[in-house]
Amino acid sequence: MASTVQAGANPPPPLREHRGRYRRILRFAAWNLASTWWFELFLPRVGLGWMAARSRSRRMRRFAQRFHDLAVELGGLMIKVGQFLSSRLDVLPPEITKELEGLQDEVPPVAFPAISALAAQELGTPLERVFASVDPAPIAAASLGQAHRARLDTLDAGDTGLDAVVLKVQRPGIGAIVDVDLAALRRVAGWLSHIRLVSRRADMPALVEEFAQTSLLEIDYLHEAVNAERFAADFAGDGRVEVPGVVWERTTRRVLTLEDVTAIKITDVQSLRAAGIDPATVAPVFASIMFDQLFTNGFFHADPHPGNIFVTPVPPGEGELPWKLTFIDFGMMGEVTPSTRSGLRKLLIAAAARDGKGLVGAINDVGVLMPSADSVGLERAMTQLFARFGGMGFAELREVDPREFRDFAVEFGDVVRSLPFQLPENFLLIIRAMSLTSGVCSALDERFNLWDSVEPYAARLLRSERGNLVQDAARQAIDAAAVAFRLPGRLDALAGRLEEGSLQVAVPRLERQAARLDRAVRRAASALVFGALLLAGAVVRPDDLALGNVLMTASAVPLLHALWVGRRGR
Repeated sequence: MASTVQAGANPPPPLREHRGRYRRILRFAAWNLASTWWFELFLPRVGLGWMAARSRSRRMRRFAQRFHDLAVELGGLMIKVGQFLSSRLDVLPPEITKELEGLQDEVPPVAFPAISALAAQELGTPLERVFASVDPAPIAAASLGQAHRARLDTLDAGDTGLDAVVLKVQRPGIGAIVDVDLAALRRVAGWLSHIRLVSRRADMPALVEEFAQTSLLEIDYLHEAVNAERFAADFAGDGRVEVPGVVWERTTRRVLTLEDVTAIKITDVQSLRAAGIDPATVAPVFASIMFDQLFTNGFFHADPHPGNIFVTPVPPGEGELPWKLTFIDFGMMGEVTPSTRSGLRKLLIAAAARDGKGLVGAINDVGVLMPSADSVGLERAMTQLFARFGGMGFAELREVDPREFRDFAVEFGDVVRSLPFQLPENFLLIIRAMSLTSGVCSALDERFNLWDSVEPYAARLLRSERGNLVQDAARQAIDAAAVAFRLPGRLDALAGRLEEGSLQVAVPRLERQAARLDRAVRRAASALVFGALLLAGAVVRPDDLALGNVLMTASAVPLLHALWVGRRGR
């Protein structure tokens, strides 16, 4: 696997034939970063936030459309970036996620002669010598490779027991394209790391390095073949799951030959009903299998979009269900590390105890909050969250008035958004897997509630960690006893300082807020004058060019004053 560049380091220059691609990605990023800075940072700072708010929805939609067009034209990792953005319904506005949904399947195929030539080069012989037939029309075209149906020759079929197979071949030149795309993404991440608003909340270079690691593994088909066999071993004996077999004799780093297990696409509701399968019964089974991967096996499919899961009918009496779920494409897999499992355990223990402070501590242990985070406000928010909703089960929460959730979100949303965070290793993949799982289940049954499937796994994990729970409770009791033992001495010292009159109380947050209010008043006055002169100039200019220009030029004076006041207050 290619070596990765350290976070924050300058990426290597791209190959000469791909410099145009590299520059296009950087130009796109630079233009949109500049636009975002102008509308979301500069205008609100000078009192014109209403301008940004009025055009925000349209700007988000235009950005997504432009990125969609760029990704389809360039392919490569840009498609993967778009697919990731389309799945982030939790943090991105619907104007972006909706527009990028089509990137899941919208990839033009490579001409078969180029695919055939690359496969022959990898296998060391023309395809007609090792396959009885290969269908030139692809059954799937993805951003990194494409798949064709084929039939093994008589000798291989006898050795493997397989006949119909799928030949998966990398797109020609994809390795160099991936290197160029990663170099561009690293450069953009470097830019973002110098923007305090972004760097306080996320370590962008580190996120890009994690994305790079996943992408480089995804174009190694030997790695994917190993993943497929490991996944099959995890579900050996589970009649709900099927995994295609690997034809190792016809597999290399850039060519993968698998058993053909194509069946009904999981979200093809009409075909499911035609086969006598109720889509609503598929949703909870699919969710259960995904949670088995996350909570039990610790090795999970991180790309469970509808094109990667089939529903395969089973003859009567051959399985516990009249159908089974068949997973394909094991290039993007994730692991729940021991440290993450420990953090999840602490999260569940704190949630079960309705302990807001303990929950924030567990979030810190998982590594989501950066060390600079001031978590006092979050602790308060979590405590009130438990006080309001803590006694309810997942099913009961579904019955709560949505307006109550909305009020709570408005009340504490600013607290959560203000905290600097980072996503530890594999968290992006966990989020992606859960987001796609929820989307697939909702497509199968619009009434499906993912939390109802989470609850039994949470309870099971708590039961399995009962010994750790007892240890945690004992540790907390010891800590409480230590605090109680030291309390009399502390109270005595406090009383002594009160008698001497030497007790000082500092409220730095209040002092900062007072200074900030003073600066805001002065800045608002300057911004008001700036806005008035600017708008007056814009109105007058069509009729009186000279006067309009004078007014618009004069608006620079209060603008500079507003900026100076803001800079002084830093």
